[in-house]
Amino acid sequence: MGEAKRILVLTRDCAGAPFRQRIEPYLAPLAARGIEAEVVELAACPWARRGQMRRAAAFDGVLLHRKTLSWWDAQALAPARRLIYDFDDAVMYQARAPERPHRGRLRRFTRTVRLADLVVAGNELLAAHADTCGARESAVVPTGLDTRRFEPKQDYGRAGAARLVWIGSASTLKQLEPFRPALAAVGREAPGAVLRIIADAELHLEGLRTENVPWCLEDEGRRLAECDIAIAPLPDTPQARGKCGFKVVQYMAAGLPVITSPVGVNARYVRPEETGLHAQAPKEWAAAVKRLAADPALRERMGRAGRRRAEAEFDFAVLAPRFCDAVERTLA
Repeated sequence: MGEAKRILVLTRDCAGAPFRQRIEPYLAPLAARGIEAEVVELAACPWARRGQMRRAAAFDGVLLHRKTLSWWDAQALAPARRLIYDFDDAVMYQARAPERPHRGRLRRFTRTVRLADLVVAGNELLAAHADTCGARESAVVPTGLDTRRFEPKQDYGRAGAARLVWIGSASTLKQLEPFRPALAAVGREAPGAVLRIIADAELHLEGLRTENVPWCLEDEGRRLAECDIAIAPLPDTPQARGKCGFKVVQYMAAGLPVITSPVGVNARYVRPEETGLHAQAPKEWAAAVKRLAADPALRERMGRAGRRRAEAEFDFAVLAPRFCDAVERTLA
């Protein structure tokens, strides 16, 4: 091991899911390589935030998480010896206008990736966005999880009425809105089906019975494994194509077969007939649910294959060397 190095980690929310999924799991592996991190939650006040950023020159490098830079922020970070920018969402879009990049957001994103020595993206499409905007170097590290926290489903035995599940948050519940007709079709074609929604907000649907369960980090794996079929509908928009498929990874870790829209990485993460099914039109969603509900053996085969894939490709233990190698190489 060479001389110890110090990095300044700048994030908007130390307690939020993005930090928990993208940065926190790799701090200990970095420390094991002699790279010590000081984590700072960025202040909302611009003057205080720039004061935090001006400390960058005292470190061997800065790891900036998700935050895109205003002109003044960029000036404050310019003295950094090395800058690594990590993101896993289409930050250049606004939720209310998912079809085209927001001018101001795109400008800030471009400024950020051009200043960075390395951009770490959650998927290939996001890395390509960074490259197009002038990134010097990019690397892809998928958004992962600790599969040990997810006790996979064991009992696939029941046939007939199916318990579907969707997991998300108040901000992502809107992804289900365009799929109300598809979910109503599921209710008609699969009588007795119930959709469990695990989130910090509730949703009620016409034509399909819902069961709203408050999200809790400690028992999300158990709550998922109690269900039979996981769903991951996504609208086919440029913003949605930038999503990193974390729902699908959670579902696979829980040992569930997944029905998804073939959009972005979801189309690749869910392998048709191996770990789940693809569906677009309402009749395709209904047919997919009906098929899986009637076939416990198929659900088990797909669910177990998904679990194996989650362990092999998306576990923090697998991803840590990729992330740490990229950081170490950039700091060298």
